[in-house]
Amino acid sequence: MKNIYNDFQDLELVALLAKGDQLAYSEIFFRYNKLLYSHAYNKLREREDARDIVSEVFYALWAKREQSLPEHNLIGYLFVAVRYKIADFLSRKQVRHHYIQSLQAFIDEPQQVNTDHLIREKQLKEIIEEEISALPPRMQEIFRMSRFEQMSHKEIADKLSLSEQTVKDQVKKALRILRVKLGLMTFLAMFLKIF
Repeated sequence: MKNIYNDFQDLELVALLAKGDQLAYSEIFFRYNKLLYSHAYNKLREREDARDIVSEVFYALWAKREQSLPEHNLIGYLFVAVRYKIADFLSRKQVRHHYIQSLQAFIDEPQQVNTDHLIREKQLKEIIEEEISALPPRMQEIFRMSRFEQMSHKEIADKLSLSEQTVKDQVKKALRILRVKLGLMTFLAMFLKIF
């Protein structure tokens, strides 16, 4: 059976996407995924990072389908979104890199803790907080109770009228998302309470 969506122009697909048409979304994805991935990979030279960035762009396209879709030039819109995500990713990576360097300097020579280190520490905390705040509301609430209020899964389940398994699953998903978003070193720093 022929896929009629192949014949649609981008603007027709965008109009259908705005109405929640999943097949239009799939067509946009299959039409531009490889091209956007190739662009991201050429900039980053890291397959996983390029894949994650393109996935985030397509996730945002679906999530914001009722609010902010391009009125023309879909591919231009997607390329700009990928470029923005790459710039954001590189900026965060640089902050993490500087933080890890200053942490190493602190380990090597503790007396040289300075303002620069404190600024980087603050930036890292902000990045971590931003990523936690980006979690879905219920997952975020459960994660904060578990991580920052030191509540057990059972206590959280009782307080929120959920099953323990649901709480455990939500914490696991939150950890998986944060590990991908923050990168291994920042993720470990968060859980070792280095800052």
